[in-house]
Amino acid sequence: MTSRQQGRRAVITGLGVVAPNGVGTDAFWKATRQGVSVLDRISREGCADLPLRIAGQVRDFDPQSVIDSRYLVQTDRFTHYAMAAADLAVTDAGYTADPEQPYAVGVVTAAGSGGGEFGQRELQQLWGQGPQFVGPYQSIAWFYAASTGQVSIRGGYKGPCGVVASDEAGGLDALAHAARTIARGTDAVVAGAAEAPLAPYSMVCQLGYPELSLAEEPGRAYLPFSADANGFAPAEGGAMLLLEDEQAARRRGAAVRARIAGHGATFTGASRWEDSREGLAAAIRIALDQARIAAEEVDVVFADALGVPAADRAEALALADALGPYAERVPVTAPKSGTGRAYCGAPLLDAAAAVLAMEDGVLPPTPNVTEVCHDLALVTGRARPAELRTALVLSRGLMGSNAALVLRRDDRA
Repeated sequence: MTSRQQGRRAVITGLGVVAPNGVGTDAFWKATRQGVSVLDRISREGCADLPLRIAGQVRDFDPQSVIDSRYLVQTDRFTHYAMAAADLAVTDAGYTADPEQPYAVGVVTAAGSGGGEFGQRELQQLWGQGPQFVGPYQSIAWFYAASTGQVSIRGGYKGPCGVVASDEAGGLDALAHAARTIARGTDAVVAGAAEAPLAPYSMVCQLGYPELSLAEEPGRAYLPFSADANGFAPAEGGAMLLLEDEQAARRRGAAVRARIAGHGATFTGASRWEDSREGLAAAIRIALDQARIAAEEVDVVFADALGVPAADRAEALALADALGPYAERVPVTAPKSGTGRAYCGAPLLDAAAAVLAMEDGVLPPTPNVTEVCHDLALVTGRARPAELRTALVLSRGLMGSNAALVLRRDDRA
């Protein structure tokens, strides 16, 4: 490690959100604080006759107002969300990349499904009209790395770039990858994830997940940690964050919103949800050890909250294993029960909410859930004030990944 790399810490200086409950951090946080549930019937064309009825749909988003037409024709909806969120994060941080230092900024995103809507449209053209009607961008728009590439091209960011092609937990892994990139010498990384799984082809693919909720009523579709839990409602959207080297951020006078303090990742496989208990507990311990904090220093847990009884029980037991007796007292919340589970974008929205919760000193509630059937101090009903310095964000993937991320409020706040 060079002298320039020693002591480099990754901090969050910008947040950009495109979510079912709001575009931009102000709208997103207001709805999250209030516990607003926006789950509703899917209105996208071609989806009406599918058994999946309820999801979290981004409705107040006009890509043409924020993205150049030359990029729009090349990209899928999931990349539109990522590009818009990246712009919001960079603007929020007040960051201007130095054109003389293009290799100082990198990009990393996570993606679980890629551009299914774009791919479906082009395949329909192929089979309906012939290969001459397939656009040249079919080869890249569906690709998992499309968001990373387009954010990099638009911003002129030529530093280390990558994509985590993974299940839900990949969203937290992308932030950890970005933090390691900064520790190795890159000044800034635009990092996050956004998904767009609400198109006919994508939805048919999801019907193979037994964890998917096929409830008909929005208020019953996603009820984690309750006796009525019957799966999760999917969602689209996500968040992008600007991570910077702490010293570089302070030199330019940026406001440090939070610090990436620790991360742990394990894999227990897509077998039984009971098996995720051990893996998630291990990820939590790794993250806490890396952050050099004790269990009692965790002020809030943003839960994975799958909404499947076996998975919810495994998560509650994992918290007990990792945090000991403190697990029954630490506040736990799952705002995603009101927006849906945006796959790789879900833990990014939780991470954004965690930063905002620490800034405001508020515990956001878990929408739609009133009775808890596990030994958890789940925040329900209304938001409540709390002194928050450290947040633990959890995520598990349907294919068996587990991840935990420790975020800490700015030491100088």
